[in-house]
Amino acid sequence: MRTIEAALFREVGKPFRVEEVQLEDPGPGEVVVKLQAAGVCHSDWHLVTGATKVPTPMVPGHEGAGIVAAIGPGVSHVRVGDLVALNWAPYCGGCFYCLEGTPALCGEYLPQKWAGTLLDGTTRLWQDDRPVYHFTATACFAEYTVVPECCAVPLPPDVPPAFAAVIGCAVTTGVGAVLSKAQVKAGSSVAVFGCGGVGLCTILGAVAAGASRIIAVDLSPEKLAFAKALGATEGILAGEDVVAAVRAATQGRGADYSFECVGIPALQEQAFDATRPGGTLVLAGITPTGTTTSLPGALWTRQEKTVCGTYYGTCQPRRDFPRYADLWRQGQLPLEKLITRTYTLGHVVGAYNDLVSGAVGRGIITF
Repeated sequence: MRTIEAALFREVGKPFRVEEVQLEDPGPGEVVVKLQAAGVCHSDWHLVTGATKVPTPMVPGHEGAGIVAAIGPGVSHVRVGDLVALNWAPYCGGCFYCLEGTPALCGEYLPQKWAGTLLDGTTRLWQDDRPVYHFTATACFAEYTVVPECCAVPLPPDVPPAFAAVIGCAVTTGVGAVLSKAQVKAGSSVAVFGCGGVGLCTILGAVAAGASRIIAVDLSPEKLAFAKALGATEGILAGEDVVAAVRAATQGRGADYSFECVGIPALQEQAFDATRPGGTLVLAGITPTGTTTSLPGALWTRQEKTVCGTYYGTCQPRRDFPRYADLWRQGQLPLEKLITRTYTLGHVVGAYNDLVSGAVGRGIITF
């Protein structure tokens, strides 16, 4: 048992607060990670808004990286001293979906994940003899965390921890949507709706895939300018004329591939209209529970459009995390351009104030 500092979420509408908690030693198949970097992502903010319902108190944080400090019995894929990126979608490795190569769809540990526990249904975090819960089995807004072995993916030691952290979520979600799900062809046209962390990484993925035209769509002129700095060939302000503007930029046809990266039904419908006949729409953003997206069935059929979802970039973490690290090393994923600001854990409230006020790029908490 060790005492650590961690950000705690206690109540909807209240900001995170850094407090001392106790962290138990790892159990069988578990790993202790000493955090070095954690990404500032909207998914954690959904706890504060109440969009994601979780037990409290909880340590948030799901996009992280650090050094393995200790391992429990039976751990075989990581060693003490390894740099690891955290995978926030624990998987069993033996169910139908895992064997099909889609571990992000594994349902074996979903009840535990959303109950805020590790895979055995218990927590390793405590405060005043009361349990503290883990967000998505990672809980990386903390000096140390205990995670299941499947949630710790080794990366080469020369990968900067901040880059390893964003590989664990934003990069895998956005780049994976392009390379793994859509498998965008070189020379294609791509439209990206939403230039937050996932949208920006989708643009990086489109550049890596060799897309000839990359059209960024967002409400913020600042985010559009940043998207162009990452490789978008043009930016379009969101509004009623977006579909016409995308078509005008693609010889009147529409984009070969469109990616909706926010999770707004109306935006998904607009992205469908902006996709050319025979093209592909990829839904990477997750809409609020209970909402419905309305797509015109007649056009869907007559224009032979493909509409597909992608969750966590349709990834296989042990394959894809190192793959994206290699693309960075080869100069094909300039992650150094993506990260625009850093914070300490004690400034986590300011980090999220910046995020919700529209700051561009990715913020990183460093330890």
